[in-house]
Amino acid sequence: MRCEVVTAAGTAKDADDAGGVNGDGSAGAGGAHEAHDADGGAGGEGRARAGGAASATHAGGANQAHGAGGDRRADGPGGTWRARAGADAAPATALPRPLLRSALALYLDLHAHPELSGREHRTAGLLAARLAEHGLTVTRAVGGGHGLVGVLRNGSGPTVLLRTELDALPVTEATGLPYASEVPGTMHACGHDLHIAAVTGAVALLAADRDSWRGTVLVVGQPAEETLSGARPMLEDGRLYERFGTPDAVLAQHAAPLPAGTVAHAPGGAPLMAGSIAADVTLYGRGGHAATPHLTVDPVLMAAATVLGLQSVVARETAPAEQAVLTVGSLRAGERGNITPDTAELSFTARAFTDSALDRLLTAAERVVRAQAAASGAPREPDLTVTARSPALLPDPALTAAVRGAHEAALGPGRVLDAAPTTATEDFPHFAAGGVPTAYWLLGTTGVRQWRAARAGGAPVPPNHAPGFAPDVRTALPVGVTALAAAARRVLHAGPGGDTDPGGGEGGGEVGS
Repeated sequence: MRCEVVTAAGTAKDADDAGGVNGDGSAGAGGAHEAHDADGGAGGEGRARAGGAASATHAGGANQAHGAGGDRRADGPGGTWRARAGADAAPATALPRPLLRSALALYLDLHAHPELSGREHRTAGLLAARLAEHGLTVTRAVGGGHGLVGVLRNGSGPTVLLRTELDALPVTEATGLPYASEVPGTMHACGHDLHIAAVTGAVALLAADRDSWRGTVLVVGQPAEETLSGARPMLEDGRLYERFGTPDAVLAQHAAPLPAGTVAHAPGGAPLMAGSIAADVTLYGRGGHAATPHLTVDPVLMAAATVLGLQSVVARETAPAEQAVLTVGSLRAGERGNITPDTAELSFTARAFTDSALDRLLTAAERVVRAQAAASGAPREPDLTVTARSPALLPDPALTAAVRGAHEAALGPGRVLDAAPTTATEDFPHFAAGGVPTAYWLLGTTGVRQWRAARAGGAPVPPNHAPGFAPDVRTALPVGVTALAAAARRVLHAGPGGDTDPGGGEGGGEVGS
């Protein structure tokens, strides 16, 4: 997942140069910072200080940020989420070292034992056990697969849903980490292990401080995100909102190759991720001997021509100003070089930011596939099956503004970046069914040395889905925990024992008031 980011001062470069990430591998925020090793194998202990008005300490010690700026408010559907980031911002909640050790231990376990989409039995069990430890009532097999829902009710108030994914990818890990995947050909190359660990940490914070908030926290462990086939069964077959209540806000974050210690939001009203269509194609030929090609209809050649023809769909049938991409990611045909097979199979994805653009891409792709089959003299029509579809990810502007304010208060404004739209895709938009507001942000995972080396002209940062994708967990995990907990508190009502507003405002959600 590649993303261009800018801060109020310029580019993501500022998150590095202005104390965002420090040379010893720890992360600063223009002030004092302490980074403690939460467990073996995840880094040492570093400390760095830099000048500036804002200060922040976190990652095992106290997490404190004082922002500069005015009072920002955003009216959300059915009520108001207050977004404050002023000079009177209150310190964010500290992250206890035992909490981080526990979250890190879960991350290391998950990373070493990844499970593919639809096979997340062990992963779901680990998440369910952690949620139950913190007092959540857990329901398994929601939607017929390995989806699960944890419920923490704490009096009358808004309902906030925290979503995490469970599945890994069919990628062979090449990080060389001591906790690298022990499952051949399978890897957590997209950060879902980090997402799970962060949500358990956020739930631990909320469960341990129930006097400070009122409402209901739902945690959804979603399977099969990588195949875009996990969210809809939970919502439709599993009747997620009917059984557990329609949330007032749905929150999620995703690992991205941005500086560790930062988060990034889409500017108000802008999409964050593209919608996509995934499709499988089978081309039919007539097999035979490689020495007598005139007696065959070669599906390998047909497939090669189809792959090249599909490139014209974006290059020559899409307006230059419109963002779209079509990728053939899989091509399979035959077993031996001297045998012409009967069939060839390919899989492609098309990505764009509107449903109408996706429809046009699919129509054009199907026309190319059928035309190449006809031109090759195929004995029968090809099969084209759409295997998954997801709309563009368009976070709710009002909720996003409120969550961004919470992140600026908790992490410091310099650590909260703007994200340009990316043609990566998600099935998270399905959780907005019925007009439910959603907020979604990117969580930086790239360590300082790797980030600076890439900026200096060295090897590019390995992106999501790459064999070398390796989050700087020591810095990214505490920020992921803090970001989720701060966002949830922004939605929830204040309790008698505290203020859910991390920016020092008048209280949380007031959704529906």
